[in-house]
Amino acid sequence: MESERIAVSVEDGVAHVELIREPKLNAMDGAFFSALGKTFRRLGSEGQVRATLLSGRGKHFTAGLDLEYAAGQFGPATDPGRAAEARLRHVHWLQDSFTAVAECRVPVIAAVHGGCIGAGVDLVSACDLRVCSADAFFQVAEVDVAITADLGTLQRLTYLIPEGVVRELTYTGRRMDADEAARLSLVNRVLPDRAGAIAAGLELARTIAAKSPLAVAGAKLSLNYSRGRPVEEGLRQVALWNAATLGSADLGAALQARLSRSQAQFKPLDE
Repeated sequence: MESERIAVSVEDGVAHVELIREPKLNAMDGAFFSALGKTFRRLGSEGQVRATLLSGRGKHFTAGLDLEYAAGQFGPATDPGRAAEARLRHVHWLQDSFTAVAECRVPVIAAVHGGCIGAGVDLVSACDLRVCSADAFFQVAEVDVAITADLGTLQRLTYLIPEGVVRELTYTGRRMDADEAARLSLVNRVLPDRAGAIAAGLELARTIAAKSPLAVAGAKLSLNYSRGRPVEEGLRQVALWNAATLGSADLGAALQARLSRSQAQFKPLDE
């Protein structure tokens, strides 16, 4: 699975998705959004994939939205109403690319280095876990180009860090460095450099990939479902999930492995 914007490799149940538009600092254009959405929808349906690492090549994780691409989407229009309707559909399409990450059947771990700017924050907010290098910084930069962040930061980041901090970042466009991101638990750990962040991300992904894929998929589904819902609704949902899935072979394999102190082997999920 390869495009001019994204490279994908799969080994031992772990998919590594890399942003590869280094000359443009991995800035996101139409080709990027199309490739990202297709990639994560495909990975979410492949039974051999049990965890995914997302990283960027080059100097920065991503510079965010490609401003030349964005400028080309908002030209003069003869009919303001029709132009507004077209813009709305376009924003929905962009949003769906990041929603594909959030809804991917397997956990997605972002390994961030350098700048994670603008739409990059939207992207990593849609991931399950984040690790970063010591030189990483996060910037909700849309306000600096007179845009309201609209690809998920305002909806997802408040579940990860305090809302007051989200509002400050959003209104001011200031940078959050790696130490602050760790202190506020936006990232799970800070590593010395890009290579260390990727290694840590791969270690997490391999640990997850060794677990029951059915249990992990159920956990992600329940965590996502429970956001913004009363506890009681979340409890009912996970009860239904376990009632339907505890009869799988994974439970027996896991229990037998614990008793024999061996590594359990689980079958891939269906595609």
